[in-house]
Amino acid sequence: MSSNVSTKVVAIDIPVRVYIEDTDAGGIVYYVNYLKFMERARTELLRSLGYGKAAIFADDLMFVVHSLNANYRASAKLDDELQVSAKVTKVSKVAVVFEQTVSCGDQVLCDGEVKVACVKRGDQKPVKMPPQLLEQLGI
Repeated sequence: MSSNVSTKVVAIDIPVRVYIEDTDAGGIVYYVNYLKFMERARTELLRSLGYGKAAIFADDLMFVVHSLNANYRASAKLDDELQVSAKVTKVSKVAVVFEQTVSCGDQVLCDGEVKVACVKRGDQKPVKMPPQLLEQLGI
């Protein structure tokens, strides 16, 4: 699959508060929840472009995680207010790569790269993203 580097800067930062259900018995955020926080930021980025879940589902499409690489650097704790970012770094006709961070103040707690693919909901086979979305993402 060939991919082009997007010439547009498509990014978002969202606040996320750490609640008790995000933590283990010691009040530390459980590692998999950083991925959930990142998912929220990607969802909000697409929603800001007019492609919320309802719009994507209406086109009989969905986005699935193809691959990811995450680096855990420090721990978030109960009641911390986090900033979660998602920035588009590469786009092809069927996939988007996001650079993501979860930070508390100036400290990066987790960062990573997530590749998501656009698939048909019925058979989950890769399919071209809607032309309007591709244009907004820089293709």
